[in-house]
Amino acid sequence: MDDLVVGAGILGLTHAYHLARKGRRVTVVERGRKAMGASCRNFGMVWPIGQPTGEMENMAVASRGHWLAVVREAGLWHDTTGSLHLAYHPDEAAVLEEYQSQTAANSPDVASMRRILTPAEIGRRVPRVHTQGLECGLWSETEIGVDPRQVIWELPAWLNRTYGVEFRFGATALPLANGRWRVGPGESIKPGHVWICSGEDFETLYPEIFAASGLIKCKLQMMRATALTAGERIGPMLAAGLTLGHYKSFAHCPSLAAMRRRFAQEMPEYELYGIHVLVSQQGTGEITIGDSHEYDDAIEPYDKTRIDDLILRYLATFLKTNDLRIHTHWNGTYAKHPLKPYFIESPEPNVTIVNGPGGAGMTLSFGLSEKTTASV
Repeated sequence: MDDLVVGAGILGLTHAYHLARKGRRVTVVERGRKAMGASCRNFGMVWPIGQPTGEMENMAVASRGHWLAVVREAGLWHDTTGSLHLAYHPDEAAVLEEYQSQTAANSPDVASMRRILTPAEIGRRVPRVHTQGLECGLWSETEIGVDPRQVIWELPAWLNRTYGVEFRFGATALPLANGRWRVGPGESIKPGHVWICSGEDFETLYPEIFAASGLIKCKLQMMRATALTAGERIGPMLAAGLTLGHYKSFAHCPSLAAMRRRFAQEMPEYELYGIHVLVSQQGTGEITIGDSHEYDDAIEPYDKTRIDDLILRYLATFLKTNDLRIHTHWNGTYAKHPLKPYFIESPEPNVTIVNGPGGAGMTLSFGLSEKTTASV
């Protein structure tokens, strides 16, 4: 056995993909009957526009290319719908203009796939958007929508058929003596290399390493609404002003600080719960809406209806929601590092921990896994 991958979330699956494409024999061990963590509890957004210029943007764009190849070959639903950031205040519009100007200077190829739209152009493209009071929007073609539940739960079978990747679900991987690893009741193997992609489950493997890693846990709350009438498609995935304060890609925009001060004064609860609002539409027509961000000691098993109410209230400021009917509420927890874009550690020879891409796991997964497996 060449490789053991621990965890069948998106990082585990993408590691298995890159390793198997090299002709290596790969076994993936997942403690659940199917992966049920953050990887199947998100928007399904492959979101390069959220990554800062340089290494992370390049990784996101590379990841996007792998996503397109895999979902097309596997026959999984996807939508190259792009994204649209909406600005309803002059400071939000200024941030978008500054971002586009910086991107044109630093990444002209990427900037060519993005442009500022007028309210009239937005109204024609996305009739669901409120155009009254709209200043402008930033449209980008680099974003892709996938169904997170479909890709996480169906990619294992495709990886098995296509590359011979072996999956062991409902099993806990544990290190034994002499380089052997438990992969199921009474079963063990001796892999050449072990890849720990266990997400927010810090405690099971190498707890001392994780305790010293600086990684923290983040809880989000999300919702899904029923499909719109008559097969209506919204169009691009949507974001608005609050999102500009969330992603590091906008961090160097001069107008951002004033915008964030205004939000803190006008909407303190949104800052308290780390709320920004994104909208994606699945192949079923259902609408996924979220999200919030609570960290470490603030995390409880109980969801707050107040958070959901705040999300829906802000959503209604930029999207016509009178006929949306929420049918599912959920939460998810992921690992992130407060300073680093991801966490990689080798606690012992031939063992690599890959963790902490935070809310960018779907966006970075294929590119990050390509980086970590490059030397094997």
